[in-house]
Order: sequence, then C-alpha cells, then structure tokens
Amino acid sequence: MASQVLGLEEESGPNPGDSELAVNPFDGLPFSSRYYELLEQRRSLPIWAARFTFLEQLESSPSGVVLVSGEPGSGKSTQIPQWCAEFVLARGFQKGRVTVTQPYPLAALSLALQVADEMDLTLGHEVGYSIPQEDCTGPDTLLRFCWDRLLLQEVASTRGTGAWGVLVLDEAQERSVASDLLQGLLRDARLGNLPGDPRVVVVTDPALEPKLQAFWGNPPVVHVLGETGRCSTPVYRDTVPTDRVEAACQAVLELCRKEAPGDVLVYLPSEEEISLCCESLSRDGGSLENQGPPPRVLPLHPGCGQAVQAVYEDIESGARKVVVTHWLADFSFSLPSIRHVIDSGLELRSVYSPQIRAESQVLRPISKCQAEARRLRATGILPAPEALMQALEDLDYLAALDDNGDLSDLGVILSEFPLAPDLAKALLASCEFDCVDEMLTLAAMLTAAPGFTRPPLCAEEAALRRALEHVDGDHSSLIQVYEAFIQSGADKAWCQARGLNWAALCQAHKLRGELLELMQRIELPLSQPAFGSEQNRRALQKALVSGYFLKVARDTDGTGNYLLLTHKHVAQLSPYCCYRSRRAPARPPPWVLYHNFSISKDNCLSIVSEIQPQMLVELAPPYFLSNLPPSESKDFLNQLREEMADSSTESESSSTQELGDACVLQ
Repeated sequence: MASQVLGLEEESGPNPGDSELAVNPFDGLPFSSRYYELLEQRRSLPIWAARFTFLEQLESSPSGVVLVSGEPGSGKSTQIPQWCAEFVLARGFQKGRVTVTQPYPLAALSLALQVADEMDLTLGHEVGYSIPQEDCTGPDTLLRFCWDRLLLQEVASTRGTGAWGVLVLDEAQERSVASDLLQGLLRDARLGNLPGDPRVVVVTDPALEPKLQAFWGNPPVVHVLGETGRCSTPVYRDTVPTDRVEAACQAVLELCRKEAPGDVLVYLPSEEEISLCCESLSRDGGSLENQGPPPRVLPLHPGCGQAVQAVYEDIESGARKVVVTHWLADFSFSLPSIRHVIDSGLELRSVYSPQIRAESQVLRPISKCQAEARRLRATGILPAPEALMQALEDLDYLAALDDNGDLSDLGVILSEFPLAPDLAKALLASCEFDCVDEMLTLAAMLTAAPGFTRPPLCAEEAALRRALEHVDGDHSSLIQVYEAFIQSGADKAWCQARGLNWAALCQAHKLRGELLELMQRIELPLSQPAFGSEQNRRALQKALVSGYFLKVARDTDGTGNYLLLTHKHVAQLSPYCCYRSRRAPARPPPWVLYHNFSISKDNCLSIVSEIQPQMLVELAPPYFLSNLPPSESKDFLNQLREEMADSSTESESSSTQELGDACVLQ
C-alpha cells in the first residue's frame, strides 16, 4: 500500500536534528532550513491529522475516487496535492503525475508558488502551473496546478486522462462550468475502464458534500475539522463610510499605530480600488517611522501575475505585510501570518445576463457567513439555464455549431484558440480579409491589455495619451498603442508616462507570439503588415464585424445614447473611449461595435469603434437580423438589406445585358 511504502515519514519527521543527510525524495537534494520551518506550520494545520486516512483511502478506494470535505482554513488546498505527489512517488511515477485544478488562473499560480516553497522544490521543474498564456512546466514536473478550463480542453481533446495519474478537483463547491463538466466526463468514462489506474480527489466544503457523494456513487469521504486554535471577534462599523478606500487605509494605519502584531488582509471590491489603496498606503506609510519599518503593501488580483510571489516571501526587516485584494483571494489563498482582516463587505462580480447578452459588473454585499470565512472562500455564481441556452444561440450565430448542436468544422477551429468565441471568429475572418497581422495584435491586446483603466493624472499624461488615439476608434488605437510600445523597446518608463500597464503590455506581446505560432501550426494563411492603409482599415472593420455583430449599438438621438441592437437597452460610451476625449463639437458615431458592456458600474460601452450599417447587413447572418427585437434600428437594417439586394440584382442584370451586347457585337 502507498501508506506502507511512504512510511508516513513526514508524520513524525524529518526533523533537522534527526540526520544531516536527510534528502528530498523528489529531487535528491538535502532539505533546506526553510523546509523545516514550513513543516512545523504544516503540522499545525487541522488537515494534518487526516493525512494517514487520506493516503489509505486514496490507495484502496474501489471506484478510484476520494471525497475530501473540510471547513475553510483547514489546509486542504496546499496539503492534499503534496500527499498525492507522495502517492505517485510511491508508485515510482509509473502511472502518471498529479494535476490540481483551480477555478481561477491566479489561484493556480498562487498555490504553485506556495506548494513549491513548502516542498523545497523548484517552480517550473518538479512543481509547475498551467494558466492562460503561460505554461510553467517541464519534463520533470510531477505536480501541476492548472486552470480547470485548460484541463477540460485537454480531457476533451484526448478523450482520456492525459498525463495525470491523480487528478485533484479543488474548490468543487464553486461549481464552475469547467469543474462540473470535468466531473461529468470522468464519471461517465468510469475510471476503472481507463488505462493507468487513475485516481480522482474531489475537494469541497461540507455544504456540497452530500450532493457530490451521491453524484460519485458514495465514494470514501475524508472529513477535516475546521481551525480551532485561533478565534477572532469581528468588529463592525455602525455607519457605512462614504469612501471605502480611505476608510480601509485609515483602519490599516490605526492597526500599525497600535503596533498590533501580525499581517493585514484588506478586502475591497475592485482592482481600481485595490490600486488606489496601495498607492495611498505606500504614500502614507512613511508617517509610521516611530512604529518601526513602514508596512510592505502588496496588491493581489489577476493583473499581478508572478508578482503574487511577493505575498509569500519573508520580509527580513520585520515589516508588516498589508495584502490588499478582492474576492479572488478567497480561493485557495492563505497566509499563516494574517492576524487582521479589514473587509469592506462588498464584492464586484461579473454576472452574465442572457436578456441583454452581456456580462455586468455587479456590486453587491456579501453575506455574514461569507464574511466570516472570507479569507479562504467565496460563494460562486452558478450560470442560469437560460444563460447557457443564450450561449448556445450565440455560438450558432457564429456558425460554430452544426444542425445537431455539435461543433461544426469552423467551431472546431475556433476551439483551438485561447480566446472568446467572438474574438476567435474575428481572428479567423481576418484570414479572408487579409488583415491577420493587425488582428493578431488586436486579439492579444483585447485579451491582455485592454487600454486605459484610469483617468490621466495630469495634462501632460493626457496629451501623451491623445497622441496614441486613432481616428478609426478604440480598436485601432489599441493596435497603435502596441506598435508604439514595441518601438519604445518595451520601456517601462514609457508606459508609466502614459498611464499604461507595462506588465499587461508585455503579456500581450507574449500572447501575440503564441497566437501566431498557433495559426502557423494549424496552417492558416497570414498577411503582411498594412496598418493605416485605406484597404486595411476596411478589412479590419469587416473582420471585427464578422465576430462582433452581436455587439453593435446605434446612437438614437445624436447625443451619445446608444441602443444595443440585441435588446432594448440604452448605454453610453466609456469615459476612456477615444470618441469621448475628442474636442467638441465632435459628434459621436451613429453606429458602433463594442467589446464590453458594463451595466452596473457606469452603464457604459468600452472599446468602441465606428462601423457602417451596410457592413453589418453584408456580414451578419440574415436570420440574426430577422431575430432582432422590434426597433427602428431593425426596420432600418431590413430596409437597407432590401435596398442592397435590389442594387445587387440590378447590377447583375446590367452585367448580363452588357455581356449579351458584347456577344452580339462579336
């Protein structure tokens, strides 16, 4: 048995005094002193007492499935993967490695950093991660943390387990679409019928345990008690502060002045507020010199990338860590040194509304139960059935489905791209319109670095931004920003002077290269750069309309009130839109194509470019135009379609007549 082979070495050791020759079984190198420090912290976790039981159940489960149910804060997300690595080590790696899924990319990256540190191994070698646009694994990787959507792609394409022998589905209670589909595929495939004797570990909190147990056919369950060694008394403000960021900053500074020990975790709803809070605390931290070194302020959100590693690093100066984050930190994130949590009690989440075919940023209060467990977990949002049906309808409009509801030939190609379906369709259409080079840049920018996210700080910055704006709209402006960034040598100071995110632009550059390699691999035609020419401008517009005809709006009254074609909702242009920054009396364009629509925060269309309605009639599926809700815009488009059809008929008739005359003359 695995437990017998392992001998439960870590249950009672190793200890630094036991042997000077104690080596790490995964890389053959001596353990560092930090390993032993972290080992003591691991042993204090509530889940440690269940280690022996878990390994026994993993070895002997008849179905190959083990369910782990535990309260937040018990250490499930960090310890279960390590024990699974020990399990496959006992097998001699003859039956695959360990893959751990997470519902969010940053959670996978964060856990990989933490677990590699605890195992005393090198990130990117024995421990790695796979997230969009970044694969930090190698041939020696035995433990991989992965975004669940990427693993779903792998399982669907290989029709099997791939390279893993143990799969850990973490945060199952979040009910992400990818996690649910993975469980359905694996259950239907029946693990016992798959080669290699694979194992599946489903990690959840107690609330979902009964449903998961019934779904998997009553597999063995490992129960983990919650943290009992430390309890805290919540303190609630009587009044809601008018400025959340300022209130959070004052609370942090107050803790520092009281010299209360321990690090601080601050929850704010949005990335914008996180950035403002970090700037304010970094600026005001110097006033705390009498209380020791200033606190080290660290943001934690998806835009941080590998900078999230700083959250786990020790600070030799003894300075206090202040981690400023939002709901994402609730997923598989914990720091033993956190002693104070400052919670705004709000979260900003994306919710898809099928009625308006848009994701909306919804600012909402969290529950009291959620607040108490917020350091480790957040309540997921389940997609409503009508949202799934709307998604299928949109895929049908994009010609990604056949008559049976399966992926069409076009849909199979679209699924190869790590992009949203509409953006992938636009990129594929660029092959037909000979503007692939520009569309590659735009696809990378829309995915990784979608323009400006805050107002300019001064007149000089505003002038530098205006110089990057393109007359054709925000999409062409993004291409212009990227090209200027490359010409600057990817200079960080150049980005800071214009209020651009340097890390995001670097990520866009990397993604563009990956997309180009993908197009070459599947042998799609490419094109030479021609940005700025009249022919290229129209070609780029056609490619965008081919993918984004579902996201078109019309100015109803000439004042910038845009009616979205797919439903009767009126929105305005984003404050960061290039059409808004132009000097008066610039009139907003009558017809626009947009990339995003936010209904809750500012009711705005973001990343907008002008289009001609004739292009929409020409490129959108006729049945899409017929299915639009009644409006003046629909009537106008139908009338335009009839006129274009009549014009085409007259043109064909004229050509036939000319051909007949030519024959007579001959």
